[in-house]
Amino acid sequence: MRLKKVELFENIRKDYFNDKKSIRGIARNYGIHRRQVRQAILSAVPPERRDTIRSCSVLLPILRGEIDKWLEEDLNSPRKQRHTGKRVYERLVELHDYQGAEVTVRNYVYKKRKGLGVNNKVYIPQTYIPGNEAEVDWYEAIVEFPSGRTKVYIFQMRACYSGREFHIAFFHQSQQAFLEGHSMAFDYFGGVFKEIRYDNLTSAVKKVFKGRKRIETERFVSMRSHYLFNTVFCLPGIQGAHEKGGVECGVGRFRRSHLVPVPKALNLEDLNKQLLQYCQKDDQRTIIGKTNSIIEDWQEEIPQLTKLPREQFLAIDVLIVHVNNKSLVTIKSNHYSVPVSYVGQSVEAHIYAETITIIKQGKIIAKHQRNYGQHQVVAELNHYLALLRYKPGGLSSSIALKQARANGKWPDIFETYWQNLISKYGENKANKQLVDFLWWAQDFDLKDIESLLNQALDIGCYQLESIQSLMRYKNTNYNQVTPLPGELLGELVRYDRPKEGIKQYDQLLGDHS
Repeated sequence: MRLKKVELFENIRKDYFNDKKSIRGIARNYGIHRRQVRQAILSAVPPERRDTIRSCSVLLPILRGEIDKWLEEDLNSPRKQRHTGKRVYERLVELHDYQGAEVTVRNYVYKKRKGLGVNNKVYIPQTYIPGNEAEVDWYEAIVEFPSGRTKVYIFQMRACYSGREFHIAFFHQSQQAFLEGHSMAFDYFGGVFKEIRYDNLTSAVKKVFKGRKRIETERFVSMRSHYLFNTVFCLPGIQGAHEKGGVECGVGRFRRSHLVPVPKALNLEDLNKQLLQYCQKDDQRTIIGKTNSIIEDWQEEIPQLTKLPREQFLAIDVLIVHVNNKSLVTIKSNHYSVPVSYVGQSVEAHIYAETITIIKQGKIIAKHQRNYGQHQVVAELNHYLALLRYKPGGLSSSIALKQARANGKWPDIFETYWQNLISKYGENKANKQLVDFLWWAQDFDLKDIESLLNQALDIGCYQLESIQSLMRYKNTNYNQVTPLPGELLGELVRYDRPKEGIKQYDQLLGDHS
Protein backbone atom coordinates (compact mmCIF):
# COMPACT_ATOMS: atom_id res chain seq x y z
CA MET A 1 0.00 0.00 0.00
CA ARG A 2 1.35 3.34 -1.04
CA LEU A 3 2.08 5.67 1.86
CA LYS A 4 0.63 9.16 2.04
CA LYS A 5 3.24 11.82 1.70
CA VAL A 6 2.95 12.94 5.29
CA GLU A 7 3.34 9.32 6.48
CA LEU A 8 6.33 8.85 4.18
CA PHE A 9 7.96 11.92 5.72
CA GLU A 10 7.31 10.50 9.19
CA ASN A 11 9.06 7.19 8.34
CA ILE A 12 11.99 9.01 6.73
CA ARG A 13 12.50 11.17 9.81
CA LYS A 14 12.38 8.10 12.10
CA ASP A 15 14.94 6.28 9.93
CA TYR A 16 17.25 9.29 9.89
CA PHE A 17 17.00 10.61 13.43
CA ASN A 18 16.26 7.42 15.41
CA ASP A 19 17.95 4.67 13.38
CA LYS A 20 20.77 6.90 12.07
CA LYS A 21 20.38 5.66 8.50
CA SER A 22 22.09 7.53 5.63
CA ILE A 23 20.25 9.74 3.16
CA ARG A 24 21.35 7.55 0.27
CA GLY A 25 20.17 4.37 2.03
CA ILE A 26 16.78 5.87 2.91
CA ALA A 27 16.26 7.00 -0.69
CA ARG A 28 17.13 3.55 -1.99
CA ASN A 29 14.81 1.89 0.53
CA TYR A 30 11.73 3.94 -0.39
CA GLY A 31 12.57 4.33 -4.08
CA ILE A 32 12.60 8.14 -3.97
CA HIS A 33 15.04 10.91 -4.80
CA ARG A 34 17.54 12.07 -2.18
CA ARG A 35 16.04 15.59 -2.57
CA GLN A 36 12.78 14.36 -1.05
CA VAL A 37 14.66 12.77 1.85
CA ARG A 38 16.31 16.10 2.60
CA GLN A 39 12.89 17.81 2.50
CA ALA A 40 11.59 15.38 5.14
CA ILE A 41 14.66 15.92 7.34
CA LEU A 42 14.16 19.71 7.22
CA SER A 43 10.41 19.68 7.89
CA ALA A 44 7.76 17.17 8.95
CA VAL A 45 5.20 19.03 6.79
CA PRO A 46 5.48 18.17 3.08
CA PRO A 47 5.75 21.24 0.83
CA GLU A 48 2.58 22.23 -1.04
CA ARG A 49 2.35 20.92 -4.53
CA ARG A 50 2.83 23.61 -7.13
CA ASP A 51 0.10 23.90 -9.74
CA THR A 52 1.35 23.23 -13.20
CA ILE A 53 0.30 25.15 -16.25
CA ARG A 54 -1.16 22.98 -18.98
CA SER A 55 0.54 22.99 -22.32
CA CYS A 56 -0.77 25.52 -24.83
CA SER A 57 0.61 23.66 -27.82
CA VAL A 58 -2.90 23.13 -29.26
CA LEU A 59 -3.10 26.84 -29.99
CA LEU A 60 -2.19 27.47 -33.61
CA PRO A 61 0.64 29.94 -34.21
CA ILE A 62 -1.76 32.33 -35.98
CA LEU A 63 -4.00 32.39 -32.90
CA ARG A 64 -1.02 32.95 -30.61
CA GLY A 65 -0.04 35.88 -32.79
CA GLU A 66 -3.55 37.29 -32.57
CA ILE A 67 -3.59 36.96 -28.78
CA ASP A 68 -0.14 38.55 -28.51
CA LYS A 69 -1.38 41.45 -30.61
CA TRP A 70 -4.38 42.02 -28.35
CA LEU A 71 -2.26 41.90 -25.22
CA GLU A 72 0.26 44.35 -26.69
CA GLU A 73 -2.58 46.73 -27.60
CA ASP A 74 -3.74 46.47 -24.00
CA LEU A 75 -0.57 48.25 -22.91
CA ASN A 76 -2.05 51.46 -24.38
CA SER A 77 -5.54 50.79 -23.00
CA PRO A 78 -6.95 51.70 -19.58
CA ARG A 79 -6.05 49.15 -16.90
CA LYS A 80 -9.68 48.20 -16.36
CA GLN A 81 -10.37 47.78 -20.06
CA ARG A 82 -7.79 45.11 -20.83
CA HIS A 83 -8.37 41.56 -21.97
CA THR A 84 -8.90 38.78 -19.48
CA GLY A 85 -8.37 35.13 -20.40
CA LYS A 86 -12.14 34.67 -20.66
CA ARG A 87 -12.53 37.69 -22.96
CA VAL A 88 -9.68 36.48 -25.19
CA TYR A 89 -11.38 33.08 -25.45
CA GLU A 90 -14.73 34.70 -26.35
CA ARG A 91 -13.13 36.76 -29.14
CA LEU A 92 -11.29 33.73 -30.55
CA VAL A 93 -14.58 31.84 -30.74
CA GLU A 94 -16.33 34.81 -32.33
CA LEU A 95 -13.64 35.81 -34.83
CA HIS A 96 -11.86 32.51 -35.60
CA ASP A 97 -14.40 29.83 -34.65
CA TYR A 98 -11.93 28.47 -32.09
CA GLN A 99 -12.86 24.93 -31.01
CA GLY A 100 -10.37 24.42 -28.18
CA ALA A 101 -10.89 24.63 -24.44
CA GLU A 102 -11.19 27.94 -22.61
CA VAL A 103 -8.62 26.81 -20.02
CA THR A 104 -6.00 26.45 -22.77
CA VAL A 105 -6.48 30.07 -23.76
CA ARG A 106 -6.51 31.27 -20.17
CA ASN A 107 -3.28 29.44 -19.42
CA TYR A 108 -1.62 30.99 -22.46
CA VAL A 109 -2.75 34.47 -21.40
CA TYR A 110 -1.50 33.72 -17.87
CA LYS A 111 1.95 32.80 -19.16
CA LYS A 112 2.10 36.01 -21.17
CA ARG A 113 1.16 38.01 -18.10
CA LYS A 114 3.29 36.16 -15.63
CA GLY A 115 4.20 39.34 -13.81
CA LEU A 116 0.57 40.31 -13.13
CA GLY A 117 -1.35 39.11 -10.08
CA VAL A 118 -5.04 38.81 -9.28
CA ASN A 119 -6.45 39.88 -5.93
CA ASN A 120 -9.21 37.53 -4.87
CA LYS A 121 -12.08 39.23 -3.08
CA VAL A 122 -14.30 37.44 -0.59
CA TYR A 123 -18.00 38.27 -0.26
CA ILE A 124 -20.77 37.10 2.02
CA PRO A 125 -23.54 35.46 -0.05
CA GLN A 126 -26.76 37.49 0.05
CA THR A 127 -30.39 36.81 -0.75
CA TYR A 128 -32.76 39.47 -2.10
CA ILE A 129 -36.51 40.04 -2.37
CA PRO A 130 -37.81 40.59 -5.96
CA GLY A 131 -38.29 44.27 -6.80
CA ASN A 132 -37.09 45.45 -3.40
CA GLU A 133 -33.52 46.66 -3.85
CA ALA A 134 -31.16 48.11 -6.47
CA GLU A 135 -27.61 49.47 -6.41
CA VAL A 136 -26.18 52.52 -8.19
CA ASP A 137 -22.63 53.49 -9.06
CA TRP A 138 -20.46 55.39 -11.57
CA TYR A 139 -17.47 54.05 -13.47
CA GLU A 140 -15.10 55.38 -16.11
CA ALA A 141 -14.24 54.11 -19.59
CA ILE A 142 -12.22 55.26 -22.59
CA VAL A 143 -14.03 55.44 -25.94
CA GLU A 144 -12.66 56.01 -29.44
CA PHE A 145 -14.60 58.93 -31.00
CA PRO A 146 -13.80 60.50 -34.41
CA SER A 147 -12.04 63.30 -32.47
CA GLY A 148 -9.85 60.80 -30.58
CA ARG A 149 -9.91 58.79 -27.36
CA THR A 150 -12.11 60.39 -24.71
CA LYS A 151 -12.99 59.49 -21.14
CA VAL A 152 -16.69 58.98 -20.46
CA TYR A 153 -18.52 58.42 -17.18
CA ILE A 154 -21.09 55.62 -17.13
CA PHE A 155 -24.03 55.53 -14.74
CA GLN A 156 -25.14 52.03 -13.73
CA MET A 157 -28.24 50.83 -11.88
CA ARG A 158 -28.47 47.12 -11.06
CA ALA A 159 -31.43 45.12 -9.77
CA CYS A 160 -30.19 43.06 -6.82
CA TYR A 161 -32.58 40.10 -7.22
CA SER A 162 -32.37 39.40 -10.97
CA GLY A 163 -29.06 41.11 -11.71
CA ARG A 164 -30.58 43.12 -14.58
CA GLU A 165 -28.48 46.20 -15.39
CA PHE A 166 -28.86 49.60 -17.01
CA HIS A 167 -25.84 51.57 -18.28
CA ILE A 168 -25.76 55.05 -19.82
CA ALA A 169 -22.75 57.28 -20.57
CA PHE A 170 -22.15 60.99 -20.00
CA PHE A 171 -19.16 63.20 -20.69
CA HIS A 172 -19.33 64.65 -17.17
CA GLN A 173 -20.12 63.12 -13.80
CA SER A 174 -22.34 66.02 -12.75
CA GLN A 175 -25.34 66.04 -10.46
CA GLN A 176 -27.63 66.59 -13.45
CA ALA A 177 -26.18 63.52 -15.15
CA PHE A 178 -26.75 61.61 -11.88
CA LEU A 179 -30.41 62.66 -11.75
CA GLU A 180 -30.98 62.08 -15.47
CA GLY A 181 -29.43 58.63 -15.11
CA HIS A 182 -32.02 57.72 -12.46
CA SER A 183 -34.90 58.99 -14.57
CA MET A 184 -33.80 57.04 -17.64
CA ALA A 185 -33.05 53.91 -15.57
CA PHE A 186 -36.54 53.88 -14.05
CA ASP A 187 -38.04 54.28 -17.53
CA TYR A 188 -35.89 51.37 -18.75
CA PHE A 189 -36.95 49.12 -15.87
CA GLY A 190 -40.57 50.25 -16.10
CA GLY A 191 -40.86 50.98 -12.38
CA VAL A 192 -39.08 52.05 -9.20
CA PHE A 193 -37.27 49.88 -6.66
CA LYS A 194 -38.33 50.31 -3.04
CA GLU A 195 -34.76 50.83 -1.83
CA ILE A 196 -31.59 51.94 -3.61
CA ARG A 197 -28.07 51.57 -2.21
CA TYR A 198 -25.29 54.12 -2.86
CA ASP A 199 -21.80 54.94 -1.78
CA ASN A 200 -21.21 58.53 -0.68
CA LEU A 201 -21.51 60.32 -4.05
CA THR A 202 -21.24 64.10 -3.88
CA SER A 203 -24.22 64.28 -6.26
CA ALA A 204 -26.38 62.87 -3.46
CA VAL A 205 -24.54 63.68 -0.22
CA LYS A 206 -23.40 67.05 1.09
CA LYS A 207 -21.79 65.80 4.28
CA VAL A 208 -20.96 62.38 5.74
CA PHE A 209 -21.25 61.81 9.48
CA LYS A 210 -20.17 58.87 11.60
CA GLY A 211 -22.17 55.72 10.81
CA ARG A 212 -24.88 56.13 8.19
CA LYS A 213 -26.10 59.63 8.92
CA ARG A 214 -25.87 61.98 5.91
CA ILE A 215 -26.87 65.47 4.83
CA GLU A 216 -28.27 65.00 1.33
CA THR A 217 -28.48 67.51 -1.52
CA GLU A 218 -31.84 69.20 -2.10
CA ARG A 219 -32.10 68.09 -5.74
CA PHE A 220 -31.47 64.48 -4.76
CA VAL A 221 -34.11 64.65 -2.02
CA SER A 222 -36.56 66.14 -4.54
CA MET A 223 -35.90 63.31 -6.99
CA ARG A 224 -36.29 60.68 -4.25
CA SER A 225 -39.52 62.32 -3.13
CA HIS A 226 -40.83 62.30 -6.71
CA TYR A 227 -40.23 58.57 -7.18
CA LEU A 228 -40.85 57.62 -3.51
CA PHE A 229 -37.99 55.22 -2.83
CA ASN A 230 -35.77 54.78 0.22
CA THR A 231 -31.99 55.18 0.25
CA VAL A 232 -29.18 53.32 2.00
CA PHE A 233 -25.65 54.77 2.03
CA CYS A 234 -22.66 52.47 2.44
CA LEU A 235 -20.14 53.04 5.20
CA PRO A 236 -17.16 55.14 4.05
CA GLY A 237 -13.92 53.52 2.93
CA ILE A 238 -12.96 49.86 2.76
CA GLN A 239 -15.33 49.00 5.60
CA GLY A 240 -18.34 49.59 3.37
CA ALA A 241 -16.86 48.37 0.08
CA HIS A 242 -18.66 45.02 0.33
CA GLU A 243 -22.09 46.55 0.91
CA LYS A 244 -22.87 46.93 -2.78
CA GLY A 245 -20.78 44.14 -4.19
CA GLY A 246 -23.31 43.34 -6.92
CA VAL A 247 -22.89 46.63 -8.75
CA GLU A 248 -19.13 46.64 -8.10
CA CYS A 249 -18.73 43.21 -9.71
CA GLY A 250 -21.21 44.16 -12.42
CA VAL A 251 -19.07 47.13 -13.42
CA GLY A 252 -15.99 44.96 -13.90
CA ARG A 253 -17.84 42.22 -15.76
CA PHE A 254 -19.65 44.65 -18.08
CA ARG A 255 -16.48 46.57 -18.86
CA ARG A 256 -14.46 43.44 -19.63
CA SER A 257 -17.25 41.88 -21.68
CA HIS A 258 -18.30 44.86 -23.78
CA LEU A 259 -15.68 47.62 -23.52
CA VAL A 260 -12.66 45.48 -24.43
CA PRO A 261 -11.12 46.30 -26.81
CA VAL A 262 -11.71 50.06 -26.51
CA PRO A 263 -15.10 50.65 -28.20
CA LYS A 264 -15.63 53.01 -31.13
CA ALA A 265 -18.60 55.38 -31.46
CA LEU A 266 -19.58 58.31 -33.68
CA ASN A 267 -20.86 60.34 -30.74
CA LEU A 268 -22.35 59.97 -27.28
CA GLU A 269 -25.77 59.05 -28.67
CA ASP A 270 -24.23 56.26 -30.75
CA LEU A 271 -22.31 54.99 -27.69
CA ASN A 272 -25.48 54.86 -25.59
CA LYS A 273 -27.26 52.88 -28.29
CA GLN A 274 -24.43 50.34 -28.10
CA LEU A 275 -24.65 50.22 -24.29
CA LEU A 276 -28.39 49.59 -24.50
CA GLN A 277 -27.80 46.68 -26.89
CA TYR A 278 -25.23 45.21 -24.49
CA CYS A 279 -27.71 45.48 -21.59
CA GLN A 280 -30.35 43.64 -23.61
CA LYS A 281 -27.81 41.00 -24.63
CA ASP A 282 -26.84 40.43 -20.99
CA ASP A 283 -30.50 39.81 -20.10
CA GLN A 284 -30.11 36.37 -21.68
CA ARG A 285 -27.17 35.25 -19.57
CA THR A 286 -27.40 33.14 -16.42
CA ILE A 287 -25.50 34.31 -13.35
CA ILE A 288 -23.23 31.68 -11.78
CA GLY A 289 -25.07 29.84 -9.03
CA LYS A 290 -28.54 30.48 -10.48
CA THR A 291 -30.76 28.25 -12.60
CA ASN A 292 -32.80 30.96 -14.35
CA SER A 293 -31.55 33.55 -16.81
CA ILE A 294 -31.60 37.23 -15.82
CA ILE A 295 -34.67 37.96 -17.94
CA GLU A 296 -36.53 35.01 -16.38
CA ASP A 297 -35.83 36.23 -12.84
CA TRP A 298 -36.74 39.74 -13.97
CA GLN A 299 -40.30 38.58 -14.68
CA GLU A 300 -40.66 38.00 -10.94
CA GLU A 301 -39.46 41.52 -10.17
CA ILE A 302 -41.65 43.53 -12.56
CA PRO A 303 -44.93 43.13 -10.60
CA GLN A 304 -43.17 44.11 -7.35
CA LEU A 305 -41.82 47.47 -8.59
CA THR A 306 -43.49 50.71 -7.58
CA LYS A 307 -45.34 52.24 -10.52
CA LEU A 308 -43.78 55.23 -12.27
CA PRO A 309 -45.29 58.66 -11.52
CA ARG A 310 -47.49 60.12 -14.23
CA GLU A 311 -44.97 62.89 -14.87
CA GLN A 312 -41.27 62.34 -15.38
CA PHE A 313 -38.93 64.04 -12.94
CA LEU A 314 -37.37 67.10 -14.58
CA ALA A 315 -33.67 66.75 -13.89
CA ILE A 316 -33.01 69.98 -15.78
CA ASP A 317 -32.33 73.55 -14.71
CA VAL A 318 -34.59 76.15 -16.32
CA LEU A 319 -33.39 79.76 -16.63
CA ILE A 320 -34.83 82.89 -18.21
CA VAL A 321 -31.94 84.60 -20.03
CA HIS A 322 -31.53 87.72 -22.18
CA VAL A 323 -30.11 87.70 -25.71
CA ASN A 324 -27.37 90.36 -25.98
CA ASN A 325 -26.33 92.37 -29.04
CA LYS A 326 -23.92 89.59 -30.08
CA SER A 327 -26.87 87.20 -30.25
CA LEU A 328 -25.52 85.28 -27.23
CA VAL A 329 -27.12 84.16 -23.98
CA THR A 330 -25.08 83.60 -20.82
CA ILE A 331 -25.67 80.29 -19.03
CA LYS A 332 -23.55 79.18 -16.06
CA SER A 333 -20.56 81.40 -17.01
CA ASN A 334 -20.57 80.40 -20.71
CA HIS A 335 -22.14 82.02 -23.77
CA TYR A 336 -24.31 80.30 -26.39
CA SER A 337 -25.62 81.68 -29.68
CA VAL A 338 -29.22 81.99 -30.87
CA PRO A 339 -30.55 83.28 -34.23
CA VAL A 340 -29.96 87.03 -34.56
CA SER A 341 -33.70 87.69 -34.92
CA TYR A 342 -34.02 87.16 -31.14
CA VAL A 343 -31.52 89.88 -30.11
CA GLY A 344 -32.89 91.94 -27.23
CA GLN A 345 -35.49 89.34 -26.23
CA SER A 346 -35.79 87.06 -23.21
CA VAL A 347 -35.71 83.31 -23.87
CA GLU A 348 -35.96 80.13 -21.81
CA ALA A 349 -32.86 77.94 -21.38
CA HIS A 350 -33.23 74.26 -20.46
CA ILE A 351 -29.95 72.98 -19.05
CA TYR A 352 -29.35 69.23 -19.32
CA ALA A 353 -26.28 67.23 -18.34
CA GLU A 354 -24.86 67.26 -21.87
CA THR A 355 -26.93 69.78 -23.85
CA ILE A 356 -28.32 73.29 -23.68
CA THR A 357 -31.72 73.82 -25.32
CA ILE A 358 -33.02 77.37 -25.83
CA ILE A 359 -36.76 77.89 -26.26
CA LYS A 360 -38.97 80.82 -27.24
CA GLN A 361 -42.76 80.51 -26.91
CA GLY A 362 -42.57 76.72 -26.84
CA LYS A 363 -40.35 76.51 -29.96
CA ILE A 364 -36.74 75.26 -29.83
CA ILE A 365 -34.64 77.98 -31.44
CA ALA A 366 -31.16 76.65 -30.59
CA LYS A 367 -29.52 73.50 -29.23
CA HIS A 368 -25.86 73.25 -28.20
CA GLN A 369 -23.46 70.77 -26.64
CA ARG A 370 -22.99 71.96 -23.07
CA ASN A 371 -19.61 73.50 -22.27
CA TYR A 372 -18.24 72.91 -18.76
CA GLY A 373 -15.50 75.53 -19.07
CA GLN A 374 -15.53 79.14 -17.94
CA HIS A 375 -16.36 82.17 -20.13
CA GLN A 376 -16.38 80.10 -23.34
CA VAL A 377 -18.38 81.05 -26.46
CA VAL A 378 -20.34 78.33 -28.27
CA ALA A 379 -21.58 79.72 -31.59
CA GLU A 380 -23.53 78.22 -34.51
CA LEU A 381 -22.77 79.74 -37.93
CA ASN A 382 -26.38 79.42 -39.15
CA HIS A 383 -27.52 81.70 -36.32
CA TYR A 384 -25.60 84.62 -37.88
CA LEU A 385 -26.37 84.13 -41.59
CA ALA A 386 -29.29 86.59 -41.59
CA LEU A 387 -26.90 89.31 -40.40
CA LEU A 388 -24.01 88.19 -42.61
CA ARG A 389 -26.19 88.68 -45.71
CA TYR A 390 -25.92 92.39 -44.98
CA LYS A 391 -22.40 92.28 -43.55
CA PRO A 392 -20.64 89.48 -45.48
CA GLY A 393 -17.21 90.87 -44.64
CA GLY A 394 -17.59 89.65 -41.07
CA LEU A 395 -17.66 85.98 -42.10
CA SER A 396 -13.96 85.24 -42.42
CA SER A 397 -13.03 86.36 -38.88
CA SER A 398 -16.16 85.17 -37.07
CA ILE A 399 -15.98 82.82 -34.06
CA ALA A 400 -18.87 80.86 -35.52
CA LEU A 401 -16.88 80.03 -38.69
CA LYS A 402 -13.82 79.04 -36.65
CA GLN A 403 -15.90 76.65 -34.55
CA ALA A 404 -17.69 75.25 -37.62
CA ARG A 405 -14.29 74.32 -39.07
CA ALA A 406 -13.21 72.73 -35.79
CA ASN A 407 -16.47 70.79 -35.35
CA GLY A 408 -16.57 69.28 -38.83
CA LYS A 409 -19.49 71.45 -39.97
CA TRP A 410 -17.41 73.20 -42.63
CA PRO A 411 -16.42 70.62 -45.30
CA ASP A 412 -13.29 71.15 -47.39
CA ILE A 413 -15.46 71.66 -50.47
CA PHE A 414 -16.89 74.83 -48.86
CA GLU A 415 -13.36 76.24 -48.60
CA THR A 416 -12.62 75.27 -52.21
CA TYR A 417 -15.85 76.90 -53.41
CA TRP A 418 -15.03 80.07 -51.46
CA GLN A 419 -11.54 80.36 -52.94
CA ASN A 420 -12.89 79.80 -56.47
CA LEU A 421 -15.43 82.56 -55.92
CA ILE A 422 -12.71 84.93 -54.70
CA SER A 423 -10.49 84.26 -57.73
CA LYS A 424 -13.44 84.71 -60.10
CA TYR A 425 -15.36 87.64 -58.60
CA GLY A 426 -13.12 89.26 -56.00
CA GLU A 427 -13.33 89.00 -52.23
CA ASN A 428 -16.34 91.24 -51.54
CA LYS A 429 -18.65 89.66 -54.11
CA ALA A 430 -17.34 86.21 -53.26
CA ASN A 431 -18.25 86.63 -49.57
CA LYS A 432 -21.73 87.83 -50.53
CA GLN A 433 -22.32 84.88 -52.86
CA LEU A 434 -20.99 82.41 -50.29
CA VAL A 435 -23.29 83.73 -47.55
CA ASP A 436 -26.27 83.59 -49.94
CA PHE A 437 -25.35 79.99 -50.71
CA LEU A 438 -25.07 79.11 -46.98
CA TRP A 439 -28.41 80.80 -46.28
CA TRP A 440 -30.09 78.67 -48.94
CA ALA A 441 -28.20 75.48 -47.98
CA GLN A 442 -29.15 75.48 -44.28
CA ASP A 443 -32.48 73.82 -45.12
CA PHE A 444 -30.73 70.73 -46.53
CA ASP A 445 -28.64 67.93 -45.07
CA LEU A 446 -24.95 68.82 -44.93
CA LYS A 447 -23.87 65.63 -46.73
CA ASP A 448 -26.33 66.32 -49.58
CA ILE A 449 -25.03 69.87 -49.93
CA GLU A 450 -21.44 68.65 -49.90
CA SER A 451 -22.17 66.16 -52.68
CA LEU A 452 -24.09 68.75 -54.71
CA LEU A 453 -21.30 71.32 -54.44
CA ASN A 454 -18.73 68.78 -55.60
CA GLN A 455 -20.88 68.10 -58.65
CA ALA A 456 -21.37 71.82 -59.34
CA LEU A 457 -17.65 72.63 -59.21
CA ASP A 458 -16.85 69.68 -61.48
CA ILE A 459 -18.93 71.27 -64.27
CA GLY A 460 -17.93 74.86 -63.54
CA CYS A 461 -21.12 76.07 -61.80
CA TYR A 462 -20.54 78.90 -59.32
CA GLN A 463 -23.71 80.98 -59.35
CA LEU A 464 -26.31 80.13 -56.70
CA GLU A 465 -29.05 79.93 -59.34
CA SER A 466 -27.09 77.24 -61.21
CA ILE A 467 -26.54 75.23 -58.01
CA GLN A 468 -30.23 75.53 -57.16
CA SER A 469 -31.08 74.22 -60.63
CA LEU A 470 -28.86 71.20 -60.03
CA MET A 471 -30.65 70.55 -56.72
CA ARG A 472 -34.07 70.83 -58.39
CA TYR A 473 -32.98 68.41 -61.09
CA LYS A 474 -31.61 66.03 -58.47
CA ASN A 475 -34.92 66.04 -56.59
CA THR A 476 -37.13 65.76 -59.71
CA ASN A 477 -37.96 62.55 -61.51
CA TYR A 478 -37.22 63.24 -65.18
CA ASN A 479 -38.24 60.04 -66.92
CA GLN A 480 -37.70 61.05 -70.51
CA VAL A 481 -35.49 64.09 -70.29
CA THR A 482 -31.81 63.54 -70.96
CA PRO A 483 -29.64 65.93 -68.94
CA LEU A 484 -27.10 68.08 -70.72
CA PRO A 485 -23.69 66.38 -70.38
CA GLY A 486 -21.36 68.12 -68.01
CA GLU A 487 -18.60 68.34 -70.61
CA LEU A 488 -20.87 70.45 -72.87
CA LEU A 489 -21.50 72.89 -70.04
CA GLY A 490 -17.79 73.37 -69.92
CA GLU A 491 -17.86 74.39 -73.60
CA LEU A 492 -19.71 77.56 -72.68
CA VAL A 493 -16.53 78.85 -71.09
CA ARG A 494 -15.21 79.71 -74.55
CA TYR A 495 -17.89 82.43 -74.81
CA ASP A 496 -16.62 84.22 -71.73
CA ARG A 497 -15.27 87.68 -72.43
CA PRO A 498 -13.03 89.84 -70.26
CA LYS A 499 -14.80 92.56 -68.36
CA GLU A 500 -14.15 95.94 -70.00
CA GLY A 501 -15.12 99.52 -69.22
CA ILE A 502 -16.95 101.91 -71.55
CA LYS A 503 -13.87 102.89 -73.51
CA GLN A 504 -14.99 100.71 -76.42
CA TYR A 505 -18.10 102.84 -76.77
CA ASP A 506 -15.96 105.99 -76.93
CA GLN A 507 -14.10 104.35 -79.81
CA LEU A 508 -17.37 103.73 -81.65
CA LEU A 509 -18.41 107.36 -81.16
CA GLY A 510 -15.05 108.44 -82.52
CA ASP A 511 -15.56 106.39 -85.67
CA HIS A 512 -18.85 108.21 -86.44
CA SER A 513 -17.63 111.72 -85.73
